[in-house]
Amino acid sequence: MTGSKPEGRGRWLVLLVVLAAAGFAWWKAQAPAQPGTPATARQVARQLTRGNGSEPDSLDPQLARMDSALTILRDCYEGLTSLDASGGVAAGAAESWSVSDDGLTYTFRLRPGARWSNGDPVVASDFVAAWRRLVDPATASQYAQMLEPVEQAEAVITGELPPESLAVEAAEPLLLKVRLARPTAYFPALLSHPSTFPVHAPTLALHGEEFARPGTAVTNGAYVPVEWQVGALVLAKRNPRYWNDSATAIDTIRYLHISDPAAELTRYRAGELDVTYTLPPGQLARLSAAAGAELHTGAQLGVYYYGLALDLPPFADAPELRRALTMTIDREILASKVLGDGEIPAYGWVPPGVAGYDSQRYEWSGWPVQRRLGEARRLYERAGYSAGRPLSFELSYNKSPLHDRIALAVAAMWKQQLGVEVTLRAEEFRVLKQTIDARQAEAFRGSWIADYNDAQSFLQVLSGGFGINLPHYQNAEYDGLLDAAGVAADPAKRAATLAAAERRMLDDVPVIPLFFYVSKHLVADRVQGWYDNVMNVTYSKDLSLAEGF
Repeated sequence: MTGSKPEGRGRWLVLLVVLAAAGFAWWKAQAPAQPGTPATARQVARQLTRGNGSEPDSLDPQLARMDSALTILRDCYEGLTSLDASGGVAAGAAESWSVSDDGLTYTFRLRPGARWSNGDPVVASDFVAAWRRLVDPATASQYAQMLEPVEQAEAVITGELPPESLAVEAAEPLLLKVRLARPTAYFPALLSHPSTFPVHAPTLALHGEEFARPGTAVTNGAYVPVEWQVGALVLAKRNPRYWNDSATAIDTIRYLHISDPAAELTRYRAGELDVTYTLPPGQLARLSAAAGAELHTGAQLGVYYYGLALDLPPFADAPELRRALTMTIDREILASKVLGDGEIPAYGWVPPGVAGYDSQRYEWSGWPVQRRLGEARRLYERAGYSAGRPLSFELSYNKSPLHDRIALAVAAMWKQQLGVEVTLRAEEFRVLKQTIDARQAEAFRGSWIADYNDAQSFLQVLSGGFGINLPHYQNAEYDGLLDAAGVAADPAKRAATLAAAERRMLDDVPVIPLFFYVSKHLVADRVQGWYDNVMNVTYSKDLSLAEGF
């Protein structure tokens, strides 16, 4: 293909126009529920119905990894720390904490009035048990590395030491002491993540792997999961023994699992939802005019990407091929034409807006289009592919009209500019997850949402051995830079070292970032207290329902 005249954008712009024309239900296309019609979620007193995306993978705090699962866990459990309305760190099950002068020892004082939903007191040993369980290789938690900053955590995770060696102890019933391997400024923020939430040891001992199942689970948060209708919803009831129950206004939370944003919008318009998980692509402008104050948008720390299996052909040991693929994608077209809702084209891995960090970009991101495409074709041919011998692979993603649109557009770009033959494979999320874990996916759709507001939350996921390093990326220099950043006492030096790690990873292209997320929700008029933040976390316990709706 060297020397061939590059085709314009017209051919696949036609495809995008056709896709957009399919559209979704318009705001005024369906009348809202009328008085006197059968009861809907909005008409049930003190019950909130939240759209919650795809079906959760688990409600076990140490095993769950999907965003839908984490939302439920944040409502039903409480970690040592929590998040405030702006996404910053706030007190949770610990009413206060302190850190030693050397930054290595944290002491957390638990709330004396905190109770589990069965009335048992919440004590420091509940966190010790949960953290040991998290790092125990027998648990096989893909979030085990969350506790890497804790002394001996790495040795426990690799099986060199028993879980009891983890440097966390219940110094007193309400006093938890943690010794870190190195100073970690973001450690309190990390502890707001559900993987670090406590477990009720007697329930775990009695029910084993079923201890977190709705109807069995004993929780320490504002709500208790009581029912799970697979493929439909999870139901949680108010926990009257929660330490701050007097401030909880809503009795029941229904989490509806609707993977299709268009279907979710239709159900919201019909009065079946109080809050949507997201919005259909390309609808923001029209909804801005029609929905008024019900529409909430904001920056979110999250990246949408395609992962490449670096341990499988054709992407193993093929950095030039991977670079050619990422250089060929027109992210501005994706953001403006395929999505059109304010998403930010992603030329790096860490989103803009992360505290104390300047996000990095591909070194070619500022090149003119023709120079970029010319270099992509050169790399493609150097990798051994041509018009007569095109690259062929399968791209797997979970079923969704949004993911369909993106996959079709990207596949068209690869076909037009390089001649790549891509087979698209849409499947249920659980199946996709199994396919990736079984190493049966050559390329796959993924997303990463910040676990805490720090660049480490994004960069750690691609470190060697991290449980959710889905591409199986291994680079000693990258891991060494992350280790060096971990011991850097000076914030500026730490940020510069993390930036060097991000640039190194971008050069290897284990993932192809496409865009950075914005949070998009419709929130019914009767819901009071809703807030938006970069973590896209709004606790149900902070909300209330107005009378008269």
